[in-house]
Amino acid sequence: MIYLDHAASTPARPEARAAMEPWLADAGNPSSLHAAGRRARRAVEDARERVAARLGADPKEIVFTSGATEANHLALLGVAGHVVTTSIEHASVLELCATRVAPDAEGVVSAKDVAAAVTPKTVLVSVMAVNNETGAVQPLEAIRRALPKGVLLHTDAAQAVGRFPVDLAVADLVTFSAHKIQGPKGVGGLRVRKGVALAPLLKGGGQEFERRAGTENVAGIVGFAAALDLACAALAEDVARQAALRDRLEAGLGGTRNGPAAGRAAHLANVAFEGVDGEAAVLALDAEGVCVSSGSACASGGTEPSHVLLAMGQSKARAKAGIRFSLGPSTTEAEIDAAVQAARRVVERLRKR
Repeated sequence: MIYLDHAASTPARPEARAAMEPWLADAGNPSSLHAAGRRARRAVEDARERVAARLGADPKEIVFTSGATEANHLALLGVAGHVVTTSIEHASVLELCATRVAPDAEGVVSAKDVAAAVTPKTVLVSVMAVNNETGAVQPLEAIRRALPKGVLLHTDAAQAVGRFPVDLAVADLVTFSAHKIQGPKGVGGLRVRKGVALAPLLKGGGQEFERRAGTENVAGIVGFAAALDLACAALAEDVARQAALRDRLEAGLGGTRNGPAAGRAAHLANVAFEGVDGEAAVLALDAEGVCVSSGSACASGGTEPSHVLLAMGQSKARAKAGIRFSLGPSTTEAEIDAAVQAARRVVERLRKR
């Protein structure tokens, strides 16, 4: 099997699994006062310090959650007031916001357009760092400069943290996820800048600095810290290698690229083939042993065209033709070449139909 759906989820690193192993059978609750509880608490806080260091944050700014979706909800629902976002966000953000700013034809939003959507009642603007379908990097620094004083900036950085270098220091709230960087599923978090007040979504306990009630996922948090350390340590090398593989993939595939030629993440390629339905191609490639997607994994199973490609001004037919190939640290040149050959066979077969 050739796995080219790393934007949806990634295989857990052996080192992350090894770090988690002792805590899978450990009974200690991090909130308990006895020795087992204190041991679990030390593990959580050690992981928090390591994650904070990688994000350039204070440990008290890190709130662990069940994943990026919960972190997005905490950021957007934890403030009281009007929220502005873009029309290319993940569904966990789009579902919470009515005011949406459209991107240009390459999938990049304008700082000027974002600022123009802000009203006197706006308290927060949410713009993802890297688009999960096209890889387009959004201009967070320009958006920060364009926003009125007092308006918070949140970014869903699930496709950036540990994957692609983006300056996240300009954001007040940053969402991150473990399973996007070869960590475990079911854990992620939100970096909350000091001084930002958020109302908790989950109540009934004082965990996570009273921002998120519930017993911490000790094994998951420890595994995430291990995965993030490894991802960040190899980031420059991984980005350069994946960019070369992505370019090799696109050159071999032909088709039409969705998204910008430059200013995009190294691990994502979105390609459309004229006269070919994207979902049909995904299923045909799966039969060939190649795993790809036709959009966000959270929108899979539906027949609607990609909301991201539609927001970029594409027709429904063109938007339904998009196929997302996403690479990871384990992707090889041989896999890329084999995937290209499989895609060519699939496209030719589907066009004949």
